[in-house]
Amino acid sequence: MMMRKQLLAFALLIGLTATASAQTTKRQNGILNSMDLSVTAGTTGIGFDLSSPLGNYFRLRTGFAFMPHFHYKTDFGIEVGDPYSGETSEEKKSKFDKLAGMLEQITGYRVDDKVYMEGKPTYYNFKLLVDVYPFRDKRWHFTTGVYLGPSKVAEAVNVMEDMPTLMAVTIYNNMYEKAVNGEPIFSQGNVGVSFPPEVEEKLISYGRMGLHVGDYKSDGKPYMMEPDADNTVRVKVKTNSLKPYLGFGYGDAVTSNKKIRVSFDCGVMFWGGTPSVVTHDGTDLAKDIDIVPGKVHDYVNVMKAFKVFPVLNVRISKTLF
Repeated sequence: MMMRKQLLAFALLIGLTATASAQTTKRQNGILNSMDLSVTAGTTGIGFDLSSPLGNYFRLRTGFAFMPHFHYKTDFGIEVGDPYSGETSEEKKSKFDKLAGMLEQITGYRVDDKVYMEGKPTYYNFKLLVDVYPFRDKRWHFTTGVYLGPSKVAEAVNVMEDMPTLMAVTIYNNMYEKAVNGEPIFSQGNVGVSFPPEVEEKLISYGRMGLHVGDYKSDGKPYMMEPDADNTVRVKVKTNSLKPYLGFGYGDAVTSNKKIRVSFDCGVMFWGGTPSVVTHDGTDLAKDIDIVPGKVHDYVNVMKAFKVFPVLNVRISKTLF
């Protein structure tokens, strides 16, 4: 919230400063002697610009853009124990079904074999750009500047329907820990209730329950994602907050009085190398894990490929004065 307030204040200050300067320097050699208001749409989202000339070869632009939320779905498979134990798929399914039935009897929650997650983009940016017009044909321009926004650009969270499954996974892992440590499942004072020895042996032989996402690059051991304290699994995609921009564009008037223009901008936003794809437990899926094949693998590979963010926007501008 504080970050948003600071960014909003930053944009308002720039806009008010540009407006005030334009009014007081309107007659000075083509510097800030006019102002355009633009509506933008493209890969940076939808937004607006305020722009004003800085002489005959430069134009200052400032504004805001945000990406409307849309959702995409992926899933993680739940496994019990070592995913590389050598068990056949039928043996794994039989073990899982037995545990699922036991957990349903104890907790009332049925454990599904998959957890679905909904992802969505969450980015928005304030921008401060300078268009450069080096040619006699003023329809062409180069652009440099910066975008400034939150470091989190996307996130994925489990769907609400899978909360009972994740709660059951947490309960099972708690029982497994107590069995491994020889602790009672419940105790109060000197009174404790423990599993029968044969049940403890079964739990220990089964192993922990989790979502096998991939293997650690450092040692090849499986990474099993487990729910957090709120029985939630979450993944966030993060980049640098300050993102330099470099691009070019073309624009021309579409009315006889030249007060309305249509422009196209193309370029790249440098967001600091490979984005981080971080789970709720702090594991970076893009840098620390070899993801198992599937939808998650495909999504992470797409994010890893975007070391820079492609920008392609259309801008419709109207001259205010």
